[in-house]
Amino acid sequence: MKSFEVNFDGLVGPTHNYGGLSFGNVASQSNSQQASNPKEAALQGLEKMKALMDMGFVQGVLAPQERPDVGALRSLGFAGTDAQVIERAAKEAMPLLVASCSASSMWVANAATVSPSADTADGRVHFTAANLNCKFHRSIEHPTTSRVLGAMFADQQHFAHHAALPAVAQFGDEGAANHTRFCRDYGEAGVEFFVYGRSAFDSRYPAPQKYPARQTLEASQAVARLHGLSEEGVVFAQQNPSVIDQGVFHNDVIAVGNGELLFHHQDAFLNTEAMLDELRRKLAARGAQFQSISVPRDQVAVEDAVRSYLFNSQLLSRADGSMLLIVPEECRANPRVWQYLQGLTSASGPIREVKVFDLKQSMQNGGGPACLRLRVALNETELAAVNPGVIMTAPLYDTLTGWVNKHYRDALRESDLADPQLLLECRTALDELTQILKLGSVYPFQIN
Repeated sequence: MKSFEVNFDGLVGPTHNYGGLSFGNVASQSNSQQASNPKEAALQGLEKMKALMDMGFVQGVLAPQERPDVGALRSLGFAGTDAQVIERAAKEAMPLLVASCSASSMWVANAATVSPSADTADGRVHFTAANLNCKFHRSIEHPTTSRVLGAMFADQQHFAHHAALPAVAQFGDEGAANHTRFCRDYGEAGVEFFVYGRSAFDSRYPAPQKYPARQTLEASQAVARLHGLSEEGVVFAQQNPSVIDQGVFHNDVIAVGNGELLFHHQDAFLNTEAMLDELRRKLAARGAQFQSISVPRDQVAVEDAVRSYLFNSQLLSRADGSMLLIVPEECRANPRVWQYLQGLTSASGPIREVKVFDLKQSMQNGGGPACLRLRVALNETELAAVNPGVIMTAPLYDTLTGWVNKHYRDALRESDLADPQLLLECRTALDELTQILKLGSVYPFQIN
């Protein structure tokens, strides 16, 4: 049976803005307070989805969230009508209003961790929504994320959904941004690679000093248990604390994996050789030949990797077995990174081509090509069980482009977030979107 790795890209929401909310994310903080362009951001994302579909990859769409999150503001003591809640929050606690308006759910690499059926004990595809408890503006996402994923992958014969882990620091979980999977073929049993920044309960593990380590070992272990993964099918690796302190807030800012290949920076991990040996050994037991490409620090510094998002790229397998690397325009603008990439593709290695996409609106808020997609490996039967409304087609692309042009603003500043009309615009757009994507009622305003 044929299997696919489907990329479900996050559709950028109508309230896309530069709130500078993500401490530890250099791009997010450095572009704070600039005017954003939600329409351009959404169209840039859709163009990438369409381009991958045209290249022959199966591509899906993951809906954005309702923003501002009036329910979250009410839980913090703001009362009255929806408009009064927004107006009062703007007057008394503008940072909370900004947080409640974040469109960060566009980065669906943080939406959940996904284990394919070939890896799990019960033979179903497992999803665990990420609690994202390190940042308030992201911690409010998982209830809607769970409903949206449930509407996309509804067939319980093939799909299993788990609630987010306890929303406490000891179980900080950032989803697939700290998880990847290696395998010989997407439909065969593989090895799932969980990367953590610290241990919550064992002080022997080092931790960063400047920025928070958002993923804990204990959270990664809990997800592996929930998904029914075997010890032979998992590897846990620790991020290098020093690179977290240089702005590597997730593993997907410093490493990316696909198939039998791990593409990573020399300084990405602690105990790198032991970790690579474990991956090599466990994959060999499953018939796979593990490879790694380590990018030397004297060719690409960590600072260059963070600024260009070289590793926040999509590593995709073509039908001929070669791999394609999807990178943001910022990689071409960085001389050292671009020189490295030119040498990478001219060599006889597995990565044969690099394609560049303009994702400036997302990049300025700290998210590149890999942040924008959630990978789900599916066999033919499972793909047929996915809600067909969320699978990208040429007509769906045209419909969504028209929907964005109809509903989105082309400029958004912090002061605009205090306009109650923005909530009405967002709800009108999302109500129409759920009909386009055939999701049913997944948003609080549709349910309550």
